[in-house]
Amino acid sequence: MQTVEEPVKWTEILSPQYLTPLAIVCMGVWLHAADGLLVSTMMPAIVADIGGIPFIPWTFALYEIGSIVAGAASGLVATRYGIRQPMSVAAIVFAFGCTLSALAPEMALLLAGRLLQGLGGGGLMAISFVAASLMFPTRLIARVMGAISTIWAISAFFGPLIGGLFVEFASWRIAFWIFAVQAVILAAWLITRLDMSARPVEKQQSERFPLFRLTWLTAGVLAIAYSGINIDGIYTPVFILIGLACLALFLRLDRNHRTNRLLPENPFSLTNPIGAALLMLLCFAAATIPIGIYVPFLITKLHGISALVAGYIIAIEAITWTVMAVVLSGSPERHDPKCILIGMLAIAASIPGFAYSVAEGPLWLVAFFAALQGAGFGTAWTFMLRRATRLAPSGEEQRVSAALPTVQRLGYALGAAYIGIVANGAGIETASPGGSLEFTARAIFLSCLPLALIGLIAALRFVSPK
Repeated sequence: MQTVEEPVKWTEILSPQYLTPLAIVCMGVWLHAADGLLVSTMMPAIVADIGGIPFIPWTFALYEIGSIVAGAASGLVATRYGIRQPMSVAAIVFAFGCTLSALAPEMALLLAGRLLQGLGGGGLMAISFVAASLMFPTRLIARVMGAISTIWAISAFFGPLIGGLFVEFASWRIAFWIFAVQAVILAAWLITRLDMSARPVEKQQSERFPLFRLTWLTAGVLAIAYSGINIDGIYTPVFILIGLACLALFLRLDRNHRTNRLLPENPFSLTNPIGAALLMLLCFAAATIPIGIYVPFLITKLHGISALVAGYIIAIEAITWTVMAVVLSGSPERHDPKCILIGMLAIAASIPGFAYSVAEGPLWLVAFFAALQGAGFGTAWTFMLRRATRLAPSGEEQRVSAALPTVQRLGYALGAAYIGIVANGAGIETASPGGSLEFTARAIFLSCLPLALIGLIAALRFVSPK
């Protein structure tokens, strides 16, 4: 006689048996998720204090590079060493990065801190997902993922609040200290409270960490970012070409690895739906990164608002992303192409909207386009993952799933490098309200339209019948 499985109650993962592992997983997600919005909100105050306007994109590009490297390593180290040791190290690295940022007398030290925050935060995030699969029985994992999604939404609300409050009433440095202390507490908790039930999984063959390939990937992003610091008719295009060559070498080396490739075969190619999906994600991630990098800086300068208000305008994107993802998560698979295309069209429409509203106002219009962009991602993201894994070649499903967040972060890093070239070329360091800064704001967003157009072409290929 077939029995009906009873639904899992929230009280089960909140029981004493699972409460500590759940708290540790959620804490790891919180530190990573809140950090990005925290820094976006504080960036106008940071550059007003220590300078370095041309390096604003670097604070995001380096964080994303660190997250890519940590994400690529996390599965491997968790397999070899379990959860406690790698996650403790990630928390300590994150804390050290926050400490450097808090002490930074100039932008160079802050950038070093951001890189370490990316390594530590990216590691915490990735290992948290590994921990969810190792530390909880299968029937509870859905509830654990629901808790993680809730923490992500909470971070979207409180990240800007924390950053804005410290900028308004204390100092941006104290906010970094607060996050450093939280990471130290997490590391101590892991060492003293986490039991050893989440053991390493035995493997017949040990995989090698793709250090050589990730070195070329990092070099490519850094070369493109470097080309935008001082715009020059010779050095800027030369470093862009060097960066593109490094990225091409990374793709070639990755393609030649059959056992532990980071990306599927023929990534970013419109000749197959998986390549089209990755190209779509890369382009839209790059095209939308300016909202986190420059919108707080621009609207505080152009419209005279506080850091707290600017932070919440940015947070609207993350909140609507989460809300739409939750509301539409039960949609049947046959609607996946429609949801993906509608989401991508909404994101593309937000870009010229930002070009107008950030420069001209009013602020409610900036908030509207932030909501539109977040709703577009929320509408498309869940179904993008489901459709990509369904269309993946046999045996490639796991690699495709892992490649999506990696490519998204690569898009953010490349987008930060690219938009830095545009912003510095448009004179953002010396621009002032009343003409030149408005021109810079329009240039930043309009330069992202070609990326969005390529992304839409790739989206059409991805959602077309196989």
